[in-house]
Amino acid sequence: MMLAQEIIRAKREGRALDEAQIRHFVRGLVDGSWSEGQVAALGMAVFLRGMGRDEAVALTRAMMDSGRVMRWPDMPGPVLDKHSSGGVGDKLSLMIAPMVAACGGYVPMIAGRGLGHTGGTVDKLEAIAGYTTTPAPADFDRIVRTLGCAIIGQTSDLAPADKRFYAVRDITATIESVPLITASILSKKLAAGLQGLAMDIKCGNGAFAATPEFGQELARSIVEVAGGAGLRTRALITDMNQVLGREVGNALEVRGAIDYLKGDGPREARTHELTLALCAEMLVLGGLAPDTAAARVKLQAALDSGAAAERFAKMVAALGGPTDLMERPDAYLAVAPVVRAVPAPRAGRIVGMKTRDIGLVIVELGGGRRLPGDALDMRVGLDRFAQSGDVVSAGDPIAFVHAADEASAERAIAQVLAAVTIEDAPNWTPAPLVMAELG
Repeated sequence: MMLAQEIIRAKREGRALDEAQIRHFVRGLVDGSWSEGQVAALGMAVFLRGMGRDEAVALTRAMMDSGRVMRWPDMPGPVLDKHSSGGVGDKLSLMIAPMVAACGGYVPMIAGRGLGHTGGTVDKLEAIAGYTTTPAPADFDRIVRTLGCAIIGQTSDLAPADKRFYAVRDITATIESVPLITASILSKKLAAGLQGLAMDIKCGNGAFAATPEFGQELARSIVEVAGGAGLRTRALITDMNQVLGREVGNALEVRGAIDYLKGDGPREARTHELTLALCAEMLVLGGLAPDTAAARVKLQAALDSGAAAERFAKMVAALGGPTDLMERPDAYLAVAPVVRAVPAPRAGRIVGMKTRDIGLVIVELGGGRRLPGDALDMRVGLDRFAQSGDVVSAGDPIAFVHAADEASAERAIAQVLAAVTIEDAPNWTPAPLVMAELG
């Protein structure tokens, strides 16, 4: 007979857990036979003592098996996905799913909600009037098969063990454990029945991984554990020391994604580069292109021809959204009543951003959550955000605040100004966007 306390003791003493012990724990997460205190104790023991690669693979597989595991028999192309560890202004999933679909991939993207200072893809999509992020499983299956992509929210029957374990880790200061983050991300991705995964590990002052060392450790763990569990994965470690793109906030980011897909105006350089880089890895993983250079040519063609925009439009309509969102976004995306410029306090070059603080501005405006059940104001946020390296004159707008009222707009302006550094920097050089690649 196996006892929870003996499994906790073994890990507390630094011993490796075997597969039977790990499966006992995961079963206990789902059926409630492990108490809250026991779950918290094992979480802390792992946090302090770590886990070997085999243990992390066993935990990932057991959590994957804790609920429904999707299968995609008779798919005419590879089943692929992308996951980001969370950033500020990161709307890339909205573009990546239809772009890869337009190139022959199938993308069953099960996305998350916002967490802390980072926005969630599901929240962004819910800014579209009528879009349902919780379709029936049969509808999800049909839409992915017919259109090549569907982006929906986490369902309760996929990796339910992760949901309970994460909730306990969240309130016991055990989130920042590399093996536990790895198992949390990959158990859900493996349950989605993928054949290839591109990981975007954000690194910097707006990311969960604040240092390059932590980013490397997390990326290596995800690539190796995914491989051990039978999922081919490539990880890019990417810069999150500034807002990604020009928009932050739910409806504003959807608007930005629509403009990007349609090619309305020039595409913001860093957003475009990272979107192409991640999509290219997915196409190569799925055998849809021989190398990333060939993949980029295919992807650019899918944008230029309008094929990617058309996939997005059809996905939105299939999931209950409007059929003419691309032509009339203003009719379906709520607009904030107050829009105010953030004036540059001095002339110079933008050389730094406290990116996490900018993410928290959105939370303060009502566009992010303090508590899990909070309702979101989809209208609020920032747009036309200047990028690091931009040269400005005193009084030039470095962003525009979209707010529910004048008072919150004033507060947001002050917070943005406090988070952006402008200096005389004639010899400024940009940081690399992709810092490393693994897998």
